[in-house]
Amino acid sequence: MNYKKIVNPILFLQAHFSRLFMERHSLTPDEFLALDKDKDIIGFIRLSYEPFHLTGDEWVLEEIDRYVFRNNK
Repeated sequence: MNYKKIVNPILFLQAHFSRLFMERHSLTPDEFLALDKDKDIIGFIRLSYEPFHLTGDEWVLEEIDRYVFRNNK
């Protein structure tokens, strides 16, 4: 069975950047889920799929940081 055909590319990107975001900010999965409930990080990644899948991880993480922390200045 070819698993690459089964995996939704948006779901893959959401999992990939969620994990990297948690590592970057030393968050546990529960802490990430609480933040996601408030900020909808997973939804932001889904809506930003087109530019995100074409760019590097660091740029995407910076964009996610800007989105999540934009009103926390």
